[in-house]
Order: sequence, then C-alpha cells, then structure tokens
Amino acid sequence: MLMSTKVKLMIKIHDHERLDDIQRAGYKIIQDPTKFCFGIDAVLLAHFISGFKSNFKVLDIGTGTGIIPLLLYAIHGHGTFLGIDIQSDMVEMARRTMELNNLTTNIIDIQCQDIKDFAQNFSPESFNIITCNPPYIKYNAGLQNDAVAKTISRHEVACTLEDIIQASYFILKDKGQLFFIHRANRLVDILSLMRKHKIEPKQIRLVYPKINKEPTMVLVRGSKNSGQELRVDPPLIVYNEDNSYTDEICTLYKK
Repeated sequence: MLMSTKVKLMIKIHDHERLDDIQRAGYKIIQDPTKFCFGIDAVLLAHFISGFKSNFKVLDIGTGTGIIPLLLYAIHGHGTFLGIDIQSDMVEMARRTMELNNLTTNIIDIQCQDIKDFAQNFSPESFNIITCNPPYIKYNAGLQNDAVAKTISRHEVACTLEDIIQASYFILKDKGQLFFIHRANRLVDILSLMRKHKIEPKQIRLVYPKINKEPTMVLVRGSKNSGQELRVDPPLIVYNEDNSYTDEICTLYKK
C-alpha cells in the first residue's frame, strides 16, 4: 500500500529513512524501517474513531511516526492534535513529517513526553478524544527485538496498559472517548482496566485476518464516566481466501 518516493526536499530525509505516500490528501510520511513503520492497525484505528467534531482536541499516546494524527487530519480535515512519544528520535522524525506536509503545530503538534508524567504535563479534562496503538506485549513476555525502538513500540517497557488508561481518565473531558487497537488476547485486560479507571467500554470490534481464522486484533472505544452498555460490532475481515483485501479494507485504503 505504501509508495516509496525519492524527491529533493527542503526537509531532511536521512539515508536510512524513506518517504511514503499515505494515499490521503497527498500527505507523505517519513519512516525508518530499522525502527518502526506503521501498519494496517493504525489505518483501522483511524477509521474506527467516531463522533469527530471540528473543535475537538485529540491526544495520540505513543504516536511514533505520527501516523494516527496525520491520518485523522487527512480524513476529517479539522480538529487539533497532539502526539506524544517517549522516544526523542521518533518525535524529531514525526515533526519533520508534519513540516513536510505544511501542518503547523497548531494543527498537529508532536512532543517528547512520558505518559506516566501526565499530571505534570496535562491539565485535567483537557482533551475530547485519546487514541492509542499501544505496545501489545507484556514486559518479559514473548521475544524482544534487538532494536530498542522496536522493543519499546511492541513491548510494555516504557509504560503499561494501565498507565495509559489511568492517564486517559485524568486527561479526558467528562464523556470524552478513548480509542484503542490491541491484540485480541488482551481484551479482558483492556475492558477490566477501563472499568477500573471509570472509562466504560462502549464498543468493540474484533479483527480477523480471514473469515475462518481466530481474531488477532480488537478495536475498543470507551467513554469516561458513562453508563454500562457495550455494543459489539460485526467482525472486520482483512483478507479474502485468495489473500486479496476484502471490500471493506479496500474502501479504507480508497483503492
């Protein structure tokens, strides 16, 4: 889906980086394959977000390359966004992406922050929406990648699922919404921690690689201080039996 492009730009593209077309609004993104590149999970999360209004403030926790704020602005054309990440080199790269696309900091701002310091860095009830494509794997569970950036992106090294949810309750406005994509086998953890921290699970959608396979991912929406009522959406199937994308996935990519 990504198209690498070689162009001479005022924005510095390092030798180990590549410039990819996100196929939305002409925007491009700088990525480093040795660290982390976005995948279909970011695309699914961006399209799962609902009830988006022009005056909304959106926080993306663990923004990495900045793909989710970039996709959301490309899709909706309004809103203000803050992406935070603990890795300063990823933040610097994401900032260059926004500059490349002429997206000023009053549209998409990228900052180097540790979400565990939320009480020092954020005012309470200051954002309408929080998005997160968090590290999927519990610390010390599964194989860790040799590259530090990839380990932080995939494993709960810098923060845990509970860290993110606890911070989200503090930062979200009343009835504000938290949107996650995560591994399906972490669903019980997600729902129990959300309820513990008074972000009520309101909607889930399981993502299946194929119709005859087990789900691998889950999309979750929660609302701060809301009543107990959960909607379970129809399954989202990624591939047909011939390994081509399903019609729904093609529509998301606008093929």
